[in-house]
Amino acid sequence: MTRQENTKRMGTGARRVTISDLSRELGITKGTISRALNGYSDISESTRLRVERAAERLGYRPLTQAQAIRTGRSQSIGLVIEAGNHDGHHPFLAEFLAGASGAAAEEGWTLTVSNADTQDTVLKRMQQLVEDRKADGFILPRTWSDDPRVAHLRALDVPFVLFGRVADPEGCAWFDFKGGAAMRDAVHRLFAAGHRRIGYVGSSPGYHYEKLRLAGFLRGLSDLGLEADPDLIRENAVIRSQGADAARALLAHANRPTALIYAVDAAALGAWEAAHEEGLTIGRDLSIVSYDGTKDGAAARPSLASYAVDNRFAGERLAHLLIRRVRGERVETLREEQDVPFRAGGSLGPAP
Repeated sequence: MTRQENTKRMGTGARRVTISDLSRELGITKGTISRALNGYSDISESTRLRVERAAERLGYRPLTQAQAIRTGRSQSIGLVIEAGNHDGHHPFLAEFLAGASGAAAEEGWTLTVSNADTQDTVLKRMQQLVEDRKADGFILPRTWSDDPRVAHLRALDVPFVLFGRVADPEGCAWFDFKGGAAMRDAVHRLFAAGHRRIGYVGSSPGYHYEKLRLAGFLRGLSDLGLEADPDLIRENAVIRSQGADAARALLAHANRPTALIYAVDAAALGAWEAAHEEGLTIGRDLSIVSYDGTKDGAAARPSLASYAVDNRFAGERLAHLLIRRVRGERVETLREEQDVPFRAGGSLGPAP
């Protein structure tokens, strides 16, 4: 039966289908219909599905403003991006936003994206979006170990989910890729190729993912009986120039490393410049393994061996988790982690 036929059968002409129409159609009270459509936990899954399917079949669409006033929800996910952060223009962003907005739309929600120049402005922008009823909760990308956004939203009692993790997980839901496990695996791959002097170039130490990736690198060395040499570890490399500087410092050692593991692709690409200055060929004289799986890394010559994250999938999962969190699910049931597949590349070769 078509939507138009349904409308005529219900005797409503061309007018908008209402909750009253759904109530008559299903023989269920309007209160139950409303609670089912708004995801209340006291409504059984079978009833919720029955109501949602009838709403779709009959062409029911809620009046967003009236619904916001009635439920206190705007049915909108908030995301505030700090433009000064290195991820403000990161290649991951387009895919991530596409995933989050698509998943939100599947639930009848929207994604509200805002930019801020500083960390303080991020906090103010989030609070303003809540006060203006433009966001019911927030996705927090690239989390810091001690993240002021988490403390701020806890104080406001506003739901949030993390793309990553934090030092104190109390009250936190998250989706995260297993970056630490990837770094550990990278050490094992390089060891299998004959490398014993393996350096590590990390990101900003304030990011919690950096702590996890460094820990994974050290765990990999320990697995294989390799000594962790502090002289072979550098941090604070998130862009190409910083990655090049780190590589120069590591290659200046008399007993220099034969392989480098980078925490992020954007920094790893700087190793090509540093290697060229030393007369080294990537993949033959110096091996590089990194993390992110960016298109720039795949286009490098030789291509960058990297752990390729699916940022669209991350956006989808985080949107679904946040909506469930807003609807009242316990945070302990909203914590997901996923392995990251290895993308082979010519930058990983046998030890010279």
